[in-house]
Amino acid sequence: MGFKFSLISGLFQVLLLVSFSVLVRYGDDATPSIKHSTSNFTSEGSKENDVRTYYPLFQDVHVMIYIGFGFLMTFLKKYGYGSVGYNFFIAALVAQWSTIINGFFNQICLDGNDNIKVSMQTLIGAEFAAAAVLITFGAVLGKVSRLQLLVIGIMEVVFYGINNFIAVKYLKYADAGGSIVIHTFGAYFGLALSRVLYNEDSLDSPKEASVYQSDIFAMIGTVFLWLFWPSFNAALLPPDYVAQQRSIINTYFSLTAACVTTFVLSPMFQRSGGKWRLSMVHVQNATLAGGVAVGTVSNMAINPFGALLIGSCAGALSTVGYVYISPLLTSFTKIHDTCGVNNLHGMPGIFGGIAGAIVSASADFQTYGYDGVWSARAPKMNTTEYWEMRNMGVKFNAGDQRTASVQAGYQIAGLVATIGVAIIGGIVTGMIVNGSFCDTPTQEQMYDDGDYWEIPDGEAEAVSKV
Repeated sequence: MGFKFSLISGLFQVLLLVSFSVLVRYGDDATPSIKHSTSNFTSEGSKENDVRTYYPLFQDVHVMIYIGFGFLMTFLKKYGYGSVGYNFFIAALVAQWSTIINGFFNQICLDGNDNIKVSMQTLIGAEFAAAAVLITFGAVLGKVSRLQLLVIGIMEVVFYGINNFIAVKYLKYADAGGSIVIHTFGAYFGLALSRVLYNEDSLDSPKEASVYQSDIFAMIGTVFLWLFWPSFNAALLPPDYVAQQRSIINTYFSLTAACVTTFVLSPMFQRSGGKWRLSMVHVQNATLAGGVAVGTVSNMAINPFGALLIGSCAGALSTVGYVYISPLLTSFTKIHDTCGVNNLHGMPGIFGGIAGAIVSASADFQTYGYDGVWSARAPKMNTTEYWEMRNMGVKFNAGDQRTASVQAGYQIAGLVATIGVAIIGGIVTGMIVNGSFCDTPTQEQMYDDGDYWEIPDGEAEAVSKV
């Protein structure tokens, strides 16, 4: 069991080494040259890849991926090593693999380059791909072996790249914070995967529960994600500071509203014996739903009121999802969602995508400029409008000259396409890993570190008694 995983993951790392040696190069701003060695180059670096702008945002996203997501999943009382450890492993692997896949689609296929040039934006894009895979991991947490997780990560990045290629080349919808392409995709890929891997042995397991200490560790992940989510939504926006600042403000207020709404609603669903108790599951997850839902519209001029409204609705939607939707999914569709990613990422992601369509339909394009939120709404090349704006000195890239209503339609089309690709990808991947070759865990091995990790003797005895 362990040898097979080590062999396959080792061979795949060799494949990544070969791929990097053939395809991947430094971007222009990182390539050694006489110009770059001059003492005044610090003021000459390209704005699009300014390390002073992007590296702080990259570091914030980095913390979210490796600490936020990792510790958020440590709530299972016997699966703490697996939660944070496999999170560490799969994120590091996906960061490399997605550099190849996203680079192939975006730079080789779209831009016609001969190789893949790495920049600060490339690193952030790799983290976003890792986020999608980790969301999927949450849906099957404790129910897959490390070999299955390895194959899931490899396969999902391919479908993630295909979906992004469709979005960039054909649909061209706005989704700055990834409500659609990251959260919705990761959630429904995971739900489709969970459906294919459905096993009644995983239901009602006494190990699928938390204890006081494990829930506290999970709250570490929640707090880190909550603190750094504004950076996540603003990380890949053009460094003009206007759009970035708007995204940070909107995300901040949406998160605060989701947090308060969760604390308001949670006790209403936990009434027992005259006591209104908070649920730690709700606090760990629904408080973050505002960051997911506001992602698509984070750089749009929705005003702070709009951000608060979206966050409040997302927090309520997520809390209700944990109370009612998750049990229904398990009972009627045989989709067992360990972490409730449908409630934190799936439904808030869809809500955010719909909000993006509504804002797109009512937005005054002139307010945003021709190279702003909806680049596809800019005039087509060599049209009357194109030359009029050019003659007025307005700098922009030619677009598809879409109207507001047409752009709104493309926003919805992007949401539907993402869900479709995610479900197909999840089903295909599930069929591949649902076999003895991938070391499917037994009922005794589910939600348990015992057979997969070396646990100190005293700790192993303590955990076995929980």
